[in-house]
Amino acid sequence: MVCQFNIKFFAFLMVEFRQIYINMAKSSFKQEHGLEKRRAEASRIREKYTDRIPVIVEKAERSDIPNIDKKKYLVPADLTVGQFVYVIRKRIKLSAEKAIFIFVDNVLPPTGAIMSSIYDEKKDEDGFLYVTYSGENTFGDLNLV
Repeated sequence: MVCQFNIKFFAFLMVEFRQIYINMAKSSFKQEHGLEKRRAEASRIREKYTDRIPVIVEKAERSDIPNIDKKKYLVPADLTVGQFVYVIRKRIKLSAEKAIFIFVDNVLPPTGAIMSSIYDEKKDEDGFLYVTYSGENTFGDLNLV
């Protein structure tokens, strides 16, 4: 019974993550601003704030959680992914019963990873780190069996 539930639950998660992946269209920030403009802005930010990382945060296209109030963030280099998720939760005023997932380059980063490491590995050619967030009701509301 437990094994059957776990298999169904895992299958459900795979479908959900696949849908999120499909819905992560090209960044609207990239569509609104040309490469050279973005590159110049990221460079200026990195020169002025050497201990911060320029991050663009956008909601996945069909996500059911609220929009974030701003897209550009200067994130302390030593912040963990988990701490950054907390910042995003607070900015969108996400209720406690809702889950949130963040993706960098369509990958769910480890919550204990340091943002500067993620930036070094996954920054875009323009110098920004692009983060997409998505959410769903916590697993208590699922009827899988």
